[in-house]
Amino acid sequence: MTIETLWPFVFIAVAGWLATDIWRWLGVLLGNRIAEDSVVLIWVRAVATALVAAVVSRLILFPSGALAATPMGLRIAATLVGFIAFLIFGQRIIVGVLVAEAALLVGLFAF
Repeated sequence: MTIETLWPFVFIAVAGWLATDIWRWLGVLLGNRIAEDSVVLIWVRAVATALVAAVVSRLILFPSGALAATPMGLRIAATLVGFIAFLIFGQRIIVGVLVAEAALLVGLFAF
């Protein structure tokens, strides 16, 4: 491989790093000055939560790729099973995600 063939990938990596890293550093610098119960931080948390909920809803209701071949009922059931596991096991995100994935796979292979 020559530098000409690698240049687009290097550019994408550097541009992606610069575009996201600046905001991370600004968040670290400014985040220390914001009170945890401030209106601004509560709003930021609400927006972040809404974005995650939107992405999950889109994956369940309008999936793409291999997930589109699964029945919607199975996707909803796997999500509910994962959420129940999340609540039962001390609100650990990794438990909810892994249990939901396992439920989806079991449902796929069972039917």
